[in-house]
Amino acid sequence: MSPRYPNGTKQAGTVIATVADIMAVILGLWILMYLLDANRANDLVQFVHDAARWLAGWSHDLFTFDAEWARVVAGYGLAAVVYLVAGHAIANRLHRH
Repeated sequence: MSPRYPNGTKQAGTVIATVADIMAVILGLWILMYLLDANRANDLVQFVHDAARWLAGWSHDLFTFDAEWARVVAGYGLAAVVYLVAGHAIANRLHRH
């Protein structure tokens, strides 16, 4: 094995953790924008909503709370937590090798 192999594995772990963080930030940003009643006609708000909706497609409307804000926080929040935990678990495993 070349001496670069462990370095490449650590770099891959860093990239995976960074991507997981970015995904969680997008989801968290949408939750914040929703709770603060951001203007949905704004291009940035629409972009964040579209990206968050895509990222949380598997957990969107997973919960059936009566309050809409609770469904948004639970559905998008769950996706953010799953991405963070899974991404950092994979990154830590790669950093150990």
